Amino acid sequence: MCQWDGCTEKGAHRAPVGRNAEGSFFLFCFEHVKEYNKGYNYFSGLSDSEIARYQKEAITGHRPTWTVGVNGAARSSPLHANIHSAQANGRLKDPFGFVRQTRAGGGPAPRERKLKTLEAKAFDTLGLAANATPKDIKSRYKELVKKHHPDANGGDRGSEERFRAVIQAYQLLKQEGFC
Repeated sequence: MCQWDGCTEKGAHRAPVGRNAEGSFFLFCFEHVKEYNKGYNYFSGLSDSEIARYQKEAITGHRPTWTVGVNGAARSSPLHANIHSAQANGRLKDPFGFVRQTRAGGGPAPRERKLKTLEAKAFDTLGLAANATPKDIKSRYKELVKKHHPDANGGDRGSEERFRAVIQAYQLLKQEGFC
């Protein structure tokens, strides 16, 4: 039955009881639920400052939050660094040893990326190892260009194709940043 005083209709429509009774509902007929909802105010009885506080807390789902830097326990964690990585200059905290790899002369080991197929082929064409320095690449390129240039070989076709391959290999390595 409708819970409106004096109504005997079927109460099929739910209406909220109030702010401090979430999950509780009145049952009203259609006419009375419309009338109840017109006058219903969730914030009735609250001051403007309490309403503003409620709206501010609603942004975070009414869960507690902290401002940046307030959680002091996080600063004592071994993962918390006092300096940025760009300022570290080798003084970066490394609690799990990810960066501790060093080369024979000291200092961190350089990271080597895996060569792409064309890059490996270019190093092979020049007859160099993948860890060749830019100076080594340039000097080897000059040596092979002088050796296989058509003017130096009397127009030999085999030497001319090798000459083109050397130039392409050097251009690829230069484009990829190896020299």
